[in-house]
Parts: sequence; structure tokens; C-alpha cells
Amino acid sequence: MKIHVLLFSALAGLFVAISAYPCSRVVFQGKDSLTVVGRTLDWRTPIPTNLYVYPQGMKKTGMASGNTLQWVSKYGSVLAVSYDGGVTEGMNEKGLVINGLFCKGTIYKTSQNGELPTMSLAVLVSYFLDNFATVAEVEEWLGKTSFAINGQSFDQGTSAALHWAITDNSGMTLVLEYQNGELHTYASRDYQVLTNDPPFDSMLAINEYWKHIGGQNMLPGTVRSADRFVRASYFINHIPTDVDYSTAAASVFSVLGNVSVPLGYTVEGEPNLSSTQWQSVADTKNLIYYFSFTSQFAKFWIDLKSIDLKPGAPVLKLDTSKETDLCFNVNDKLERSEPFSPMW
Repeated sequence: MKIHVLLFSALAGLFVAISAYPCSRVVFQGKDSLTVVGRTLDWRTPIPTNLYVYPQGMKKTGMASGNTLQWVSKYGSVLAVSYDGGVTEGMNEKGLVINGLFCKGTIYKTSQNGELPTMSLAVLVSYFLDNFATVAEVEEWLGKTSFAINGQSFDQGTSAALHWAITDNSGMTLVLEYQNGELHTYASRDYQVLTNDPPFDSMLAINEYWKHIGGQNMLPGTVRSADRFVRASYFINHIPTDVDYSTAAASVFSVLGNVSVPLGYTVEGEPNLSSTQWQSVADTKNLIYYFSFTSQFAKFWIDLKSIDLKPGAPVLKLDTSKETDLCFNVNDKLERSEPFSPMW
């Protein structure tokens, strides 16, 4: 009975506007332990995004004051930082990748009287990248640690409601999703796709329905979250996997293109529907982080393994507002920088 109710609820989502805030994520699993993670960042207004490289050994805190988590980073990482104030995603030197995607129904765990340590959304991604090398380590920490989340609003009061997917270099993925203040987690190498709404378990049921139809015959074609999930799932599982790392990265970009929202596209009655602003692809084996702005023609990348990440090394920044012709390896364009200022 529970399965039937879940499937009915999920299928009902096929016929309604499930989400107006599209972002998509896919995981490619290839030969010789090659794992490549790609995502699109979609929003209704421009989100300025700069890239930072943080070394090991940095002292950090989860909030500016009060009961919060404090730590010293074990691993260096490359970070995509929105508004120069909050980490959207990143990859560390161990090949752990985490991406935050909008999830409309999210309600975080909060701390009413300060009894729980609180973590700001601005640095939550960094906490995982700084401290963990594998999904198993993340799961172990979550199993014994209770914490609250402080979420800033942005873009004229929009609540920063997110869920996250974490993938390590073995291809294992962990999805973190808050529902009514409780954290729900889903871990499997089979969880290769994440979009937005409905909740992840319902999305899996929708995708199972479409598997029986067969993507070679028909796939849902709108930009809604469930449709993008189904298309991404079909294509990431039906492209060649016996390829080299550069072809794998190109393949992931091509799948992202299939689920991206064209610039300027609108749907009547859905004013918040969002165009894709940028795409990223993280090669967890070779530690190459690719990036592409929709408004620009070329892709560029940061080679993390060629950067000094030892304690005492400087923070580096790629200010994308100053660069309009980025292409190929941009390690030489990274400049020494102060750490970004979190939007607590």
C-alpha cells in the first residue's frame, strides 16, 4: 500500500508545474574509476559567481558568533561562490564534489534557544569539502552530529531553500534533503541525477514509471524538474562510458545541454522560470573543474592538482566579472585574494 501511495503521488506530479527554479545534476561513471559530476545553475535573475581556491589549514567558523561549528580545513578545494558571499558548490583535492540545488519545499532544522550548533548556508558546502574525503565519512559524521542551519534570503526576499548531492571519486552519491526540519539522506551509486522538486523519493518513483515506457520511444520534454530528471537519467545511462576523461567531460556537458533552459525562455503563468546561467563539470579522478557561462562561447577549467594547497598557501580567486574571454586552463589567471566574506 505504501508503495502504491508513493507512486500515485509521484505520478500526479507529472501533470502539474512541479518547479519554477530549475537546476540539474548528473554523475557519469566510466572506466578506470572515472567519475565526472556535472550541474547547471539556473535562476531568474543574474547570480554573479566567482571561483576561489582555498588551501589546507584554514581556520573557519560556521557562523559569525554564537553556538556554531569551528574547524581547520584538512583539504584544499575549488569553490564556486555566489554574490561573493556563499558557496554554491565545489570539489576538494580528494575528489569529493558537493552541489547545492534549489528545492522549494525545504524546511531546515533550526535551533530555537541556541542549544544546537548552527551552520550558515554560506559555508555549509565548505564544511563538507574541508573535512571529508568520501561519502562514507560524511554519512558517519551526520549519523553522530546534530546541527541547525541558518538560511539567508536573497534576490528580493527569496528563501534560500536547497538540497545537496555529494559524490566521491568512487561514484558513490549521497543526497541530503530537509523535510519539515528533519534531514533525509539517500546513498547509492545508482543515484546519478538530482533536480529540484518533488522530494527525492517521489522523483525516483516518477523516473521508474518512465523507465517502463522506454526513453528510446518517448521522453518528457518540458523544463519542469521531473521532466529534466527523467531525461538526464536516461541519457547519463545511455551514453558510452568506455571513454577517456576529456571525452567523458564533453559527454557530461552534452547531457547538461539537454536539460538546460535556453536564455530568455519563458512560460506563461510561471514568471519565475529560470534560464541556465552556467554549467560546471568536475572530474573527480584528475581533479579538473570545468566551467562554462551560457553567455560566453568557451569553456575553461582549473587544474586543482597543479596548485599549491599546503597550509600557508594563499587563497586564490578568479574574478569572472573582470574576465570576458575565459577559455582553456585558467590557473594562470588565478590571483591572490582575501577569503570571501560569508553572508551569515
